[in-house]
Amino acid sequence: MSGARRTFPRQGEIWFTYTPGQAEDPHQPRPGLIVSENQRNVASGDCIVIPIFSAGHLGRTRVSLPVPTGGIAHDSILFCEEITTIHQHFLESGPLGEPVPDYLLALVIRGVRRALGELVPLP
Repeated sequence: MSGARRTFPRQGEIWFTYTPGQAEDPHQPRPGLIVSENQRNVASGDCIVIPIFSAGHLGRTRVSLPVPTGGIAHDSILFCEEITTIHQHFLESGPLGEPVPDYLLALVIRGVRRALGELVPLP
């Protein structure tokens, strides 16, 4: 990132994150997609994140993330059922690239809604 360092993440950006309570995860910091709104990210000390995994099965609550979307280095999967809120000091570095496209963010939000039990039709 060039210029002055921002003090908050923006919706749609991918950051490396540490997940508290996941000390056994050897892949920390793990990339995560910021899904909380920008105003919330500025006003709050935390943010809402969807973890990104390099392997796994696609499904109703998982969204494919092709390289180089958002600055990701390899094809990956967003696990929308593992949505989490973390304090911003658990953000290691980022953003990795430009924010993900709006259509992808919309697919992720649909995946979160499905994970919460809402009946949301496939696009």
